Amino acid sequence: MARKSAPHKPSARRRRKSAGADEADLFAEVEAEGGAISAVGLPGQAPPELPGNWQEVLAGEFNKPYFRKLQAFVTEERANYEVLPREEEVFNAFHYTPYDEARVLILGQDPYPTPGNAHGLCFSVKPGVAIPASLRSIFRELHDDLGCKVPWNGYLVPWAKQGVMLLNAVLTVRAYKPNSHQGKGWEEFTDAAIHALGQNSDPMVFVLWGSYAQKKVPLIDTKRHTIIKSAHPSPLSAKNGFFGSRPFSKINTTLRKNGFPEIDWQIPDLPE
Repeated sequence: MARKSAPHKPSARRRRKSAGADEADLFAEVEAEGGAISAVGLPGQAPPELPGNWQEVLAGEFNKPYFRKLQAFVTEERANYEVLPREEEVFNAFHYTPYDEARVLILGQDPYPTPGNAHGLCFSVKPGVAIPASLRSIFRELHDDLGCKVPWNGYLVPWAKQGVMLLNAVLTVRAYKPNSHQGKGWEEFTDAAIHALGQNSDPMVFVLWGSYAQKKVPLIDTKRHTIIKSAHPSPLSAKNGFFGSRPFSKINTTLRKNGFPEIDWQIPDLPE
């Protein structure tokens, strides 16, 4: 296990603009989202929409048997069923948060199974979509923790663009069939991504809500990085330790200690 690095000031390339300073760009992205190239990739090759720096970090995965089987499975699923999110959105967590700019990881389980909701970021939904129950719990805790106004939308791209990686353990799902793509290889792929982040020389914050996410602790160098754990924000468990856990202020306190700027957690209102 690597030796713990001393806190330091982040390099210029790791400094992220706040959500408020980037609202014009965000609105443009909302209008343009969905124009990327697609697919899980050709057998043995990196998915074309996976950003270059993540392709380098995860290069050892693409020729492994599990990844080839995963590619074949997702291709067959898309040929026969509606699969979410859209092909060009599957790797949005990697697109919006490059490897060398990630400072926080929030881990989810699998995409929302209702068409039109998921777009590749855990807990996030597209503009105009009703805010799901777990995300309502997150916004309630954010308000109680930092006083942020509860937004009318659940589009969490402003967090991702500041270095908060919003990663699901499973990146696709058959429409209306929760957990239908579990155990098909995505977990091994995202475990590799979590492990790679855990090897980052810069100290990070890993946010693990619920027992499913907390099983990933062995992938993380706990001497170097900070882990924030609590109950899951689902309505079934939020009252059992999520509410009152104050994760957002804890994240910002840790980032300051490590020499990084705080996250601006306020989600801006989007044009109607």
